[in-house]
Amino acid sequence: MGQKRTRDGAMAEAKQEQPSSPYVPMFENFRIELDEHHDRRERIIKASRDITASSKKIIFTLQRIRNVGVSLPEFAVKNNAQYWKTIETQYKAVSADLRGINAYRYRQITWGNQEFMESLCFQHYLETQTLISYDEAKMHIASMSGEAGPVLLTPEDYILGIFDMIGELMRFSITSMATNGTLPTGKPNKNKRFKQAVSEDQDEKIDIDSPLSEDVESRSVLDDLRELRLCLEMLDVPRTSKFYDDVEKKMGVMRECVDKVEKALYSLTVRGKERPKGWNPDVKEGEKDTVESR
Repeated sequence: MGQKRTRDGAMAEAKQEQPSSPYVPMFENFRIELDEHHDRRERIIKASRDITASSKKIIFTLQRIRNVGVSLPEFAVKNNAQYWKTIETQYKAVSADLRGINAYRYRQITWGNQEFMESLCFQHYLETQTLISYDEAKMHIASMSGEAGPVLLTPEDYILGIFDMIGELMRFSITSMATNGTLPTGKPNKNKRFKQAVSEDQDEKIDIDSPLSEDVESRSVLDDLRELRLCLEMLDVPRTSKFYDDVEKKMGVMRECVDKVEKALYSLTVRGKERPKGWNPDVKEGEKDTVESR
């Protein structure tokens, strides 16, 4: 019995003295890297959701405006200041996580970028009745990204944000016609309305310019929607890219949005002549036109 105890003790002591595997430190490093990856990914997802939510709230406020080509009213500036601040805070929080190759690895930020572009394009259009350029949009995000460096805004996110903004212009136009009885129209502007957007490498140009922009007469929102539709339909996207699938989905929605505004204006112009002078369509009739045009 004593010999057995001695033997068991010797085996346990020998087992303790055996050196650990040389692979253990390597897998410890893998564990640390994976934990950092998951933490970084969760931070970016949360930031993207917060940017999306704040951008939507900005758009809700902007939809209460009824004019284009003028400065934003005080209520819109005051109400949206908190949401712009939230967006800036979130971009600063993840700018360090999206440096270098991580800018392409963590594509969860793309949803926040697209929604941010939608709100930024919409506000810029209401103020200037022009389309913000790609370089200007990148500068806006860079100014919000803090000292860690600018968060990447890809040309794809920029374009998809413009597609989404067209839906907001449709709602803006139909609401204005339903409440004021007129289609929103800006002041005459000799400047080109839709600028050329240049990608980051300066070789890949997204041409969204058109001779129609030379018109110096007052232009309605529908004029701009038609011009945007024409320019976006000229996009030549490789069929093998995921961007092609996104564009195809949004292209159909974009055409429907422009079509709804055209039919709403047709209804207001033709059917409006049958009604007494001074008549304005109410909200319910505006909503009916929207449904009928689907």
